[in-house]
Amino acid sequence: MQVTRLVLFAAMCLVSTAAAAQDNLGEFHSKHFLYGHPTGAPATNDLIIRDSYALSNNDTKKFADWVAYRLTPQEVSGTVDLLRKWRADPWLDDDETLEPSGPDDYAGASAANDYQRGHQAPLASFKGAHAARELNYLSNITPQKAALNGGPWARLEEAVRKYVRRWETVWVITGPLYETPMPALNTVETHTVPSGYWKIVADLRGSAIPTVAAFIMQQNVVSNADISNLVRTVDEIETRSGLSFFTELPAADQQVIKASEDATWFLTQN
Repeated sequence: MQVTRLVLFAAMCLVSTAAAAQDNLGEFHSKHFLYGHPTGAPATNDLIIRDSYALSNNDTKKFADWVAYRLTPQEVSGTVDLLRKWRADPWLDDDETLEPSGPDDYAGASAANDYQRGHQAPLASFKGAHAARELNYLSNITPQKAALNGGPWARLEEAVRKYVRRWETVWVITGPLYETPMPALNTVETHTVPSGYWKIVADLRGSAIPTVAAFIMQQNVVSNADISNLVRTVDEIETRSGLSFFTELPAADQQVIKASEDATWFLTQN
């Protein structure tokens, strides 16, 4: 693992930082974290904070255990060049992530297993971000089946953008599940392909307590799946991912929002 580097941020951090140990951060502030960063990731992970997103890269699995980002109308609207130019993450060592060259680890993945390069912080949500190119670092990419990536996952991402255009700021946390074995990519590098994905959308909506909508989607989901049928609770995501969210909220408030399976505030107002 590369040398740990920790830079303290103001709540509106606009400058990138490098890797840091996961759960020994003390008070760590970023515009991407609503009531604390996700906890529970391995201590060997690299925590990376950038202008567009924050993520926790798993050195063993070679993919991020979670990616968090704050979205405002400024990010979702604009004309920034959104070409998909894949790059190795400059803050990770070669053995901590997959690589876009030498040869491409995703070569043949579509034909062999229907995998696509799936953004966790979605490129299309950052048309107004000057640092949008950071979205194409492979630390922000995971293998997703085409039916998922272009189906309900894409529709959920678009629902987030539509919500932001109407209601302004939301916070999103997203990540993989590893519950059943999946075919590997055509690469000599050791890695683990996720069997599913989760996403949490949070809005303060004029209150100090977040309103949340949580979703889980398996890799084998059908392309026309209705995302309203994929709503789950934050509690379930925590149980299945091993992570914890919104840990800086009082315990009673955490219990309420994590048990909620109501996403109508989000799904019916787009």
